[in-house]
Amino acid sequence: MPQENPTTPGSPERFPGFPEVTPGLTTAEAGRIAARGLWAAEATVDPGAVRLGQTLANALLSETTDSTDSTTGASSTTGTAEALLPAELAAFVREVRGRALPAYHRIEGSTEGVRLSAFSLRQLGPGPHPLVVVPAGWTPFGWPLFLWSYLVLAHKGYHVLAYTPRGLGIPGLPSTSTGCIDIAGPHDWADGSAVIDFAVDHFAPNGIGFMGESYGSGISQLVAAHDDRVATVVALSTWGNLATSLYDHDTRHLAAVKALLALTGGSVESKFDEENQRILADFQADRNLDTVVEWGRRRAPESYLHLTNDNGTPTFFSNTWHESLFAVNQTLTTFNGLDVPKRLNLWIGDHAAPEGPALIGPPATPGEVNLPMEEAYAWLDHHLKGERNGVEDWPQICNQVMFTYETEPVTDPGTGEPTGENRIVTPARRETSPAWSEVTRATEVFGLTGDGAGGSDGRLLPVGGGAPEAEETGWRRAFLAGVDTEATAMDGLMKTGQAEWAGNPKIYDTRKIDRRHAVAWTTDPLASPDGEGTAGRRVRGIPRLRLTVRSTATSASLYAHLLDVAEDDTARIITHEPLNVYGLTPDQDTTVTWKLQAAAYDIPSGHRLMLVVDSKDPLYGDASVTWTQTVIGSPDAEPSFLELPLG
Repeated sequence: MPQENPTTPGSPERFPGFPEVTPGLTTAEAGRIAARGLWAAEATVDPGAVRLGQTLANALLSETTDSTDSTTGASSTTGTAEALLPAELAAFVREVRGRALPAYHRIEGSTEGVRLSAFSLRQLGPGPHPLVVVPAGWTPFGWPLFLWSYLVLAHKGYHVLAYTPRGLGIPGLPSTSTGCIDIAGPHDWADGSAVIDFAVDHFAPNGIGFMGESYGSGISQLVAAHDDRVATVVALSTWGNLATSLYDHDTRHLAAVKALLALTGGSVESKFDEENQRILADFQADRNLDTVVEWGRRRAPESYLHLTNDNGTPTFFSNTWHESLFAVNQTLTTFNGLDVPKRLNLWIGDHAAPEGPALIGPPATPGEVNLPMEEAYAWLDHHLKGERNGVEDWPQICNQVMFTYETEPVTDPGTGEPTGENRIVTPARRETSPAWSEVTRATEVFGLTGDGAGGSDGRLLPVGGGAPEAEETGWRRAFLAGVDTEATAMDGLMKTGQAEWAGNPKIYDTRKIDRRHAVAWTTDPLASPDGEGTAGRRVRGIPRLRLTVRSTATSASLYAHLLDVAEDDTARIITHEPLNVYGLTPDQDTTVTWKLQAAAYDIPSGHRLMLVVDSKDPLYGDASVTWTQTVIGSPDAEPSFLELPLG
């Protein structure tokens, strides 16, 4: 195998390898790993996904394995792929190696002493070839986690250069990069340009695209904004504004930050410089938040839309409705500000659930297609290879409608008994639109009533003329704040949404929502407005809620949840959004209006729409004072209402 001078900065170096697990992976294991997706419990990376990625890295970057037959004593040399991988996967690895040369690099970053761990697949056939650069996501395992996707890209004819952003990774792993994590700051943008410099020198590509997942998607957008050599971007489970992703409606997204800090590969003190340590400490302590917001805006692709638009960089976004790290509304704001060829896919689920399985491994069922990644690859093929593959005719928006898939129960193969889970047999419906502004075709206003004394629910009444009428005003309803209820956004970061993607959305029992610590309003059973079809309401867009609040404390939390309630009082969540209210004068009214997260959801005919407001959720830092009283009202001058977007 030809080798470049290993003393040249960034040239291929000896790959020290990852600790091998014996025996190698089986076909069944590889399929189960891919089917599970990226996430395990407590917002950790699935160990199987890590093992698969590291095993693929060992198979690609190690030459051969010598073995001795214990019976005959004869020695033989076996390809590492055959020794570590199931036959089908080993054959694909051999095929890719016949087309592209794998190599391990330590690329010099943009600041002295920083070395970026990187992996490349360089096409061997006559060129030039386009290049896809893949900054790794925010995990302690770096670039190997998505190695399967690099094989797919190389098989499609791309040079591939994947790298771990500075500072991320477990010390001692060959995939770990040195330096301090800059959290998508200016050092990361400059590192991206340094990686491009390296790629131009080593691969001489005829076009450069960036594809990133999560953290890597934000870095991809930021590099493209600041470096016009990037011809296109694919941003998966992405963000547009880091500030509003972490702090919006005066509410800190604490669980997301705590989960991310646990995924760096080390302690805060060892992974971040003093400035970023101070920002993270201020965020968690609920202080100096104006400074935190300004810090986040400097790291927001939204802040550099003028640069992206000047460059004309075609940009592909993929996100989820129930995203727990980078909520969908801030992504929509950035997407709507792009004046370039663009596409937004919105899927059922949570962070990385749709595309994750196809990033980490082959399909569990041969021939199965992962649409989120198929469309991402098609975007690259069109904008880097010039293929006329239909992308040129894509509408800007494609929304998957929540829970419109058909499922069947999964049975245990040993006992034949139901496992309690479902599998999807017919995919959920998708709808396209030429622009986000055309997703919502009408709105319906519901007035909130004051009946509901004794723990029963108030009513949501459709009203004419766009404003609630007198009969829905002049009331007050109270609850005791600071105690969580069954009305939570999700059971766990990423995992609840991963189950949604697989056909198993969280089921709520609305009877268990403690009305001492929450207030609720419900419609009558809904029927299709036009008398046709099976949907009582087709929710499409961003709901808006106005409430008047007073408290016995100077602050209050209003956490709103919209639920689709079936005839048996079980429910599934449509959307939610928290709001913290500060500066209250006890026993004086304050009126607040806020937007919930966007949704595409069909409420079946016969079901009811329920609005639940409580004051606590494990995802967020709340402003409620435990056992104080929060009172919701609807004065004549500013009636409380829910505005529902309809398609």
